[in-house]
Amino acid sequence: MSGTSNGRRTGHGAGTAVVVGAGVGGLATAVGLRRAGWEVTVLERRTALERYGTAFGIHPTAQAALDRLGLGDALRARAVPYRGARIRRPDGQVLAALPLERIERRAGRPELLISRPHLIDALLAELERLGGGERIAYGRHLTDPAALAADLVVGADGINSTVRTAHFGRAAGPRPVGTAAWIGIAGFETGLYGETWGAGRFFGMTPVEPGRTNWYAVVPEATTAQEVREAFADWHDPVPRLLAETDPATWIRYEMRHLYPALPSFVADGRIALVGDAAHAMTPNLGQGACTALLDAEALTRAVTAAGPAGPGGLHGALRAYDTERRRSAQRVAFASRNLHRFMTGSHPALRDALVRRAGAALHRVGERRWRASGT
Repeated sequence: MSGTSNGRRTGHGAGTAVVVGAGVGGLATAVGLRRAGWEVTVLERRTALERYGTAFGIHPTAQAALDRLGLGDALRARAVPYRGARIRRPDGQVLAALPLERIERRAGRPELLISRPHLIDALLAELERLGGGERIAYGRHLTDPAALAADLVVGADGINSTVRTAHFGRAAGPRPVGTAAWIGIAGFETGLYGETWGAGRFFGMTPVEPGRTNWYAVVPEATTAQEVREAFADWHDPVPRLLAETDPATWIRYEMRHLYPALPSFVADGRIALVGDAAHAMTPNLGQGACTALLDAEALTRAVTAAGPAGPGGLHGALRAYDTERRRSAQRVAFASRNLHRFMTGSHPALRDALVRRAGAALHRVGERRWRASGT
């Protein structure tokens, strides 16, 4: 790095930063720091970024964060709006409407859905445009974060974060919730979207791009791909059809986990900051994983930019400001998502369904809290 000594800033630039992890949170942080004049290196343990696809829901507050990062137009060029979603029983009976339209009226913009590869490509393109694309170091498996010589080290390395473990120990770590998610993209549009809740399992459908439908099936952890099809065989159309017409070789499985217990801080040692899953990994029930990572990235880069040159006092204060802005908000979303997962997969679906039917207004309020909790 130019203007550095052993990686530390010695010249007049904004500072040097190492971002560990090239996922959504890490790349967004790198973009924000580069825009602020920082010298940024991204370390990625994989030899190339994975181009698997699923749909990310980008809520209005996260869209505003992307606008501030200069990425709003790139998002809107490939995203589709999410409207008209319902919660249903396995027989197709509608229990409630998701409050998407109400959120849209209040926010002045709809929730958007975008495939993960498109979002990653937009972040990479902006980083390259800013002169940082060549600074992604692939195949770098970090073992000692303390050895990273930079003014700022950002842990964006996921739920198994090496940076988090090095600075906060192993008290907080990945905790399974007993279920696994199978996800895929079918080559047709269903026109019917939302979630269907059964006993101990649920199924979701969203648009992702013209001519395709994103789906996810959440089942007990030990369920195999063949058993997934059997588990939803008698559910309402188009659930069995989506599973039948998506090649199982393209299905993606992941164990649903969250970070527990909540961290006492997202920052450490005056130069370490955590973003995204490294800081607050959550179950996906509220669709907030990518959103909270983007909000973290924008808030962190805004805080260090406002602090000016990255001298010890300025950077320390900036990290404290970031922690104050983001920690409680993100942890509230994670807590709500975990509780919603318990509610959705409970062993008494009849009681749950009755509560949902009688609580349509409450679900609207949950949706508004989800919108506010994501950063407003």
